[in-house]
Amino acid sequence: MVSVTGETDLARKRRVRRMARELAVIHPDAHCELDFTDPLELAVATILSAQCTDVRVNLTTPALFAKYRTAADYAGADRVELEEMIRPTGFYRNKAASLMGLGQQLVDRFGGELPRTLPQLVTLPGIGRKTANVILGNAFGVPGITVDTHFQRLVNRWGWTAETDPVKIEHAVGALVEKRDWTMLSHRVIFHGRRVCHARKPACGACPLASMCPSYGIGPTDPAEAVKLLKGPRAAEIAALAGVGA
Repeated sequence: MVSVTGETDLARKRRVRRMARELAVIHPDAHCELDFTDPLELAVATILSAQCTDVRVNLTTPALFAKYRTAADYAGADRVELEEMIRPTGFYRNKAASLMGLGQQLVDRFGGELPRTLPQLVTLPGIGRKTANVILGNAFGVPGITVDTHFQRLVNRWGWTAETDPVKIEHAVGALVEKRDWTMLSHRVIFHGRRVCHARKPACGACPLASMCPSYGIGPTDPAEAVKLLKGPRAAEIAALAGVGA
């Protein structure tokens, strides 16, 4: 069968795996960029990250985590006080309701602890499939693919899948790579989306994946121009991997 990129399914799978291996070289520092020390903190931080940057969430959570340490703390929170603490993350009323509801559900149904399966996690307030996979992969070591906006944009650009529904994307990409690699692949793709393959102006001319990318050229291909678009502390190393100087 021939894919939208003109490849056979086998050729696409081989290309995807080559790109996945290269991503591990490009982003050896890839990790969950939300700060947390336990599963509950990660769940809370992920809920707060909706329509908000990880940087802003990480500025907000230290005081929050110091005050609310358990599920019962969130369940019994003063709504006005909680809303004020998380106001900087936006949509604070809805998020406060989710956090209080999450705390109550955890106390009532799971002994105050986060469950370790996706079907159970997605029944909790504020936790959809994406959030559940973040929790599973990063708090419990259960492989999961996190389909955020960066991940969706890149796997579509790269011709890994033409699906646009996050759940279908998750299953399509999951079929192309080993399950044990799902969590780290998610981090690496997201890192690449934030640092190299930007939404409006990807750094095509300074991207180490250029030779394997069917969308090469949608951003500047001139190395001198493209290298200026690279972000993050490893911009120089990424440029070097692409054969250009930062």
